[in-house]
Amino acid sequence: MRIKPLAVTACTAVMALTLAACGGNAENTTDTTQGAGASSGSEEVTLTLWAWEPTLTPVVEEFEKAYPDIKVDLQNVGGAADTYTKIDNVLAAGSGVPDIAQVEYYALAQYAIPGHLADLSQMGAADLKDQYTPGTWNSVTLSDSGQVYALPMDSGPMALFYNEAVFKQAGVDTPPATWDEYYEAAKKIRALGDDYYITSDNGDAGMATSMMWLAGGQPFSVEDGQVKIDLADEGVMTYADFWQKMIDEDLLNKTVSGWSDDWFRGLGDGTIASLITGAWMPANLIGSAPEASGDFRVAPAPVPTAGETANSENGGSSLAIMSASDKKDAAYKFLEFMSVGDGAKIRVENGNFPSTNEMLTDEDFLTYTDEYFGGQEYNKVLAQAAADVLPGWSYLPFQPYANTIYGDKIAGAFAGTTTVEDALATWQTDLESYAKQNGFME
Repeated sequence: MRIKPLAVTACTAVMALTLAACGGNAENTTDTTQGAGASSGSEEVTLTLWAWEPTLTPVVEEFEKAYPDIKVDLQNVGGAADTYTKIDNVLAAGSGVPDIAQVEYYALAQYAIPGHLADLSQMGAADLKDQYTPGTWNSVTLSDSGQVYALPMDSGPMALFYNEAVFKQAGVDTPPATWDEYYEAAKKIRALGDDYYITSDNGDAGMATSMMWLAGGQPFSVEDGQVKIDLADEGVMTYADFWQKMIDEDLLNKTVSGWSDDWFRGLGDGTIASLITGAWMPANLIGSAPEASGDFRVAPAPVPTAGETANSENGGSSLAIMSASDKKDAAYKFLEFMSVGDGAKIRVENGNFPSTNEMLTDEDFLTYTDEYFGGQEYNKVLAQAAADVLPGWSYLPFQPYANTIYGDKIAGAFAGTTTVEDALATWQTDLESYAKQNGFME
């Protein structure tokens, strides 16, 4: 298998949502009406697909060769935030809804619960469960009812991406395996100079929730359309205590924003010496922090307790069929082709991090190397990271809104005017208020 790096970033959607509570909706998720040409092959059907992920382009080309009676109109209507805004607009208008849409895992519930996404289990998707990693399958199934609302495109199991040269310069000869070891390494790296930090954070909600998940936290749950929020559960507090210590001792760069030029500059010159983030990160480092070529390595994400096996996801997307589509059968053929068919291999060959067990055990994938990582077969680390993801995590049905307000709530903790624990309590209060206003909490 030919594999090349591709810059596919994890997107953080910034948007304010006004959501209807779950319940009756003009779009029935159990509607499996099939469009013309879906099964007979006698009539050409055209599917509209809204997605921003570039590896879908060659997938569409090969799919149309395999299914000549089905055409796919792939439209990039913007990144994640722009796509969600446009979906919201056409749903409100009652027309113009695409047949298929790319939706990040953390945003699926906001469309599935109100009934905007088709239940793919009625099309056979439930039979695919064993083909995916636990984390990705958990992300597209929102309850124990067997309902499946999308098929995974990729995954983002967390890992430690670290500048080995800087770590060794600081006297850290092996990558930290626990949060305590990471804290000790952070102190040594901080001693290298005023500009040196082990990592950065100035209010990244995706990073925070991934760390809560990694610590075994389950702050969000959804049952029968009603949410429960507990941002003081044991796993969340384990993360809060750890991050508070890093803040108190000035071990985090709190001024540089993720994905900014300064952020990549810090990764390139080693003043930001590591990241705990999703498995999609290699291509971004290669493309945007080339000065660090040969210095970076990949290790398992540090865990709170020595000897435990745990991990979480950060980022990743799926393809979902909109309930309004009258071409569901044809649309599902494309989802299967993309996710577990020939399209899955095409996407990996073009730099995508896989979501299926088959791709994660492919020998070419596992033995792939790049000079940037010093010849390390880093996909072996990332494949194991995918297998170690803890089950049971849920996002809120308005997670994009929750992520949008997180930065303002946590800002005081970074400024020293409040604590991480108190900031999370404030976040919970605001989230509960929003949930009640929109029918997600009594």
